[in-house]
Amino acid sequence: MPTPSRVVVVPQELGKPLEVVDCLLPDPGPHEVVVEQYASGICHSQLHTIHNPRAAAQILGHESTGVVTAVGSNVDGLAVGDTVMVTWVPKDQQQARREGELMTLELPDGRRAVSRNVFTWATHTLADEMFVVKVPADIDREATAIIGCAVITGAGAVLHTAAVQPGDSVAIFGVGGVGLSAVAAARKCGADPIIVVDLSEEKLAFAKRFGATHGVNASEVDPVAAIRELTVRHGRYDIMREPLRGVDFAFDCIGAPATMRQIAECVRSGEFGQSRGGVAVLVGVPQTPLELDSRFLFIGERSYRASLGGSCVPGEDLPRFLEWYAQGDLDLDALVTRRYTIDEIAEAVEDLEHGRITGRSILVFT
Repeated sequence: MPTPSRVVVVPQELGKPLEVVDCLLPDPGPHEVVVEQYASGICHSQLHTIHNPRAAAQILGHESTGVVTAVGSNVDGLAVGDTVMVTWVPKDQQQARREGELMTLELPDGRRAVSRNVFTWATHTLADEMFVVKVPADIDREATAIIGCAVITGAGAVLHTAAVQPGDSVAIFGVGGVGLSAVAAARKCGADPIIVVDLSEEKLAFAKRFGATHGVNASEVDPVAAIRELTVRHGRYDIMREPLRGVDFAFDCIGAPATMRQIAECVRSGEFGQSRGGVAVLVGVPQTPLELDSRFLFIGERSYRASLGGSCVPGEDLPRFLEWYAQGDLDLDALVTRRYTIDEIAEAVEDLEHGRITGRSILVFT
C-alpha cells in the first residue's frame, strides 16, 4: 500500500522557496525499496540544483540512513527491517550495469517532481535497490548519514582516485564535509604533509582535528606560493635544474574557477629524467569551464584528474568507512556539526550557502 511521506520539493520556477510537501509514495516497483529515513546529509552540490534552471520540480538529497519498510518483487539482498544507507552511486558492478529509471513523484497538486537517482530530503524515500546498501543494525543512525556522499566523495578521492601512499604530500582546497573526509583519508593513508586551504581560520583550525598538518588562509596569502614554499625538495630537480616544489597530490573540494586552476599549479614537477609530476584531482562539482596552462602541465609531466563519487564502490566502501569510524580513524561525530528538522530545511540551506556550517549538516527525521 502507498507510504505517507513528507518530502522537500524545489519548485520548477527559479527563486521560489523550498516546499515541504505531504504526499504518498507508490508501492515499490520490481527493483525498488521504500526506506523510512533516520537522517540525511545536506550536500553543498544541492545548491547547484536549487539555483540553476530546471525542466520540472526537483526532489533532492543523496545520502542517508534508514530502515527498509517495503521491497519490490525482484529486489535481491534487501528485506523489510534491514538497516540501510542510501547513496547516489550504484553499489556494485551488477547493479551499475542495470539501466534503472528516473525517480518521479506525483505530488498532490498534480505536479511531477523528479530526481536523477535518489532523494533523501524526505521522511520516507522510494529508491532503486542499486543505491541502497545493507549495513549493521547497530550503527549510529545520525552521524553515519553523511557517508553516502560526503565521505565517499572526499575520502574516496584520496583512497581510490589518487591512491595516496605513505609519505605522499597532499594539499586539500576547501574543508567542508567533503574536504574534511579527504583530510581524514589522507591521514589514514599516511600522507605527510597534509596542507589544507580555505578562507576561514575557524575551518583551518577545525581541519587539524582530522589530521591536517598545515593551514593556508587563501584570503591572506597566495595559496599556490605558500604550498610551494612548504614543499621544497632539495636534491631533486625539474627540467630547469630547480629544486622540486609542490605536493604530490592536490584536491579541489570546491570546484570554483580559481581553485580548479590552483590545484594544477601547486602540484610538483616530475624529477627530470626520473619521475612524472604530481596529480591534481577535481572533486568539487564545477559550474564553469576549466582553463589551465597546458605548458605548465606538459613541462612537469603533471596530471589532472576528475573524481566522481570518489571512484567508490559503495557495496565495498560504505562498510570500510563504517569500520574507520568504529576504529576512530574517521570522526563523524565531530564532522556532523549541525542538525535540522525537515521543517527547518530553508534555514539549513541558507546556513550552508552563507558558510555557517563548519563541517557537515544533516536533517534528522526520528
